[in-house]
Amino acid sequence: MNAPDYLSGFLLGLSLIIAIGSQNAFVLKQGLKREHIFYICLFCAVSDALLISAGVAGFSTVTARFPQVVSIAKIAGVLFLLGYGLQSLYASLRVSHALTVEGQVVTSLKKSLLLCFGFTWLNPHVYLDTLVLVGMVSTGASSKLTFALGAVSASFIFFFALGYGARLLQPLFIKPKAWNILDAFVGLLMFYLAWHLYQS
Repeated sequence: MNAPDYLSGFLLGLSLIIAIGSQNAFVLKQGLKREHIFYICLFCAVSDALLISAGVAGFSTVTARFPQVVSIAKIAGVLFLLGYGLQSLYASLRVSHALTVEGQVVTSLKKSLLLCFGFTWLNPHVYLDTLVLVGMVSTGASSKLTFALGAVSASFIFFFALGYGARLLQPLFIKPKAWNILDAFVGLLMFYLAWHLYQS
């Protein structure tokens, strides 16, 4: 294995996903609620792996040739973020819940994965980051496979660390007010990301 290529791919992959965004906020919230953490983290990491692999394999040429694909994803992403933002703000004002395992209403795995699908695949920045940026940078690697493995491993490590590491914040979220603040923050974040996506 070419260590420099692996490290380059790892650092690039980590830098693209470490900034807080809609997907990371959702994974963090699932981690705090301890709902389907493994499947959510696995879904995010595998999705990244597929996109990174496609980008390194040259799929970026498709998005360059058919830019309308990115435009369609952009519109869908804005609508999705606005919808989830409204839901989060509504929850911050109306819902009063503490982080307790007993009697906690659990969102179904199917619904959680559908939400995760939206945050992952309806975000055009994901395509630009993985298919285009990672695809372009990989052309400078002597071993594209090693570069891709580095980027993919960064995704797996980050998402599972975020999902399972969220429980360290559990004592804080025993208080219902903390959840209201988190819901409000997530809602405002979704609106900001929708606006930023619309302006891009």
